[in-house]
Amino acid sequence: MKVYINGKFYEKKEAKISVFDHGLLYGDGVFEGIRSYNRLVFKLKEHIDRLFESAHTIMLKVPFPREQIIKAVILTLKENNLKDAYVRLVVTRGEGDLGLDPRKCEGKAAIIIIADKIALYPQEFYKKGLEIITVPTIRNLPEALNPQIKSLNYLNNILAKIEATNMGYEEAIMLDSLGYVAECTGDNIFITKSNHLYTPPQCMGTLRGITRDTVLEIARRDKIPVHEHVLTRHEVYISDECFLTGTAAEIIPVVKVDGRVIGDGKPGKITLSLTKKFKELTKREGVKY
Repeated sequence: MKVYINGKFYEKKEAKISVFDHGLLYGDGVFEGIRSYNRLVFKLKEHIDRLFESAHTIMLKVPFPREQIIKAVILTLKENNLKDAYVRLVVTRGEGDLGLDPRKCEGKAAIIIIADKIALYPQEFYKKGLEIITVPTIRNLPEALNPQIKSLNYLNNILAKIEATNMGYEEAIMLDSLGYVAECTGDNIFITKSNHLYTPPQCMGTLRGITRDTVLEIARRDKIPVHEHVLTRHEVYISDECFLTGTAAEIIPVVKVDGRVIGDGKPGKITLSLTKKFKELTKREGVKY
């Protein structure tokens, strides 16, 4: 594996950053997870735009322009000769001192690009569906650390993930401070009811997922009524279908939530249709390398 760091490639064992980097010391940085399918990088521009939006909000100056970062992502995939891959793009604040003040990070921000394979969930769950639970850890308040900032500080999600795995589950629902469904630890959540599609709005403590937005686009093209509004767990429990979306997860069905069977306990027809059309889209759209 070759890892890209600030314009150069390093072997995996030689890929290092300073222990004084604020990305390590404080989670001070932003990142994106990006997928390529058969040498097509899916929604690359959208991912890079979101990276810059996250960086802008935390006042982190990305040292390269968008086009240069796009070229670096492509170059990393070529360097590793990967046909289907997961790319982790990281921008840290850079090297500073042991204090919080980002002004002390005198060097420029660090850019790291890793390309590898990923399988977030076992394949059997895509066929049979996931069983998930709601965990006590709530999603970060937008007034504290806005979930729309895809920052390196993922401890909120990690704590919720720990609660899920301690209970024997692969994934879990996180609620917002008002008790509404926000998202899962690493995925956005959708439900269907009477052939309508529902998902929590971005303003309610959710990340603006690239796969989430793609699913909404597909649904609208298919004339499926789409609703982005607050959801309670009751609405999830009585839904006809439930599924999760994310770059790494893609689209994965959910068949049981907090012990309640969803629909008939099998992946539903809308979920399966959206999954099929999403996969078709990844085969023909993207930046070629």
